[in-house]
Amino acid sequence: MKYIKYLFLAAIALALVLLALANRDPVTLTVLPHDLAEWVNWNVSITLPLFIVLLGGIVAGLLIGFVWEWFREHKQRAEAKANRKERDQLAREVQALKGDANRGRDEVLALLED
Repeated sequence: MKYIKYLFLAAIALALVLLALANRDPVTLTVLPHDLAEWVNWNVSITLPLFIVLLGGIVAGLLIGFVWEWFREHKQRAEAKANRKERDQLAREVQALKGDANRGRDEVLALLED
């Protein structure tokens, strides 16, 4: 199974290298469309190789997805935390009740009866 994982990662790395080699032409990215930039008299542009734009889009999409999922699962995490607190409290109560019921008795016999 470990070798399959490494083979899969190598295939992805090879695909990314081939993507980078095939898309080395420069592209210009601008913040605003040309007409809107003339209207507000402000625009920023940068020239990058196309593969950097593609890989940057993939990374940005992954980060947005991770953050979206983190916010979406907040309810489940809060519920799990409340359940853990309740479980721990109940375990402490059980231990306290077992201790009170067997007070003054032989420890070995108390363990066998529990």
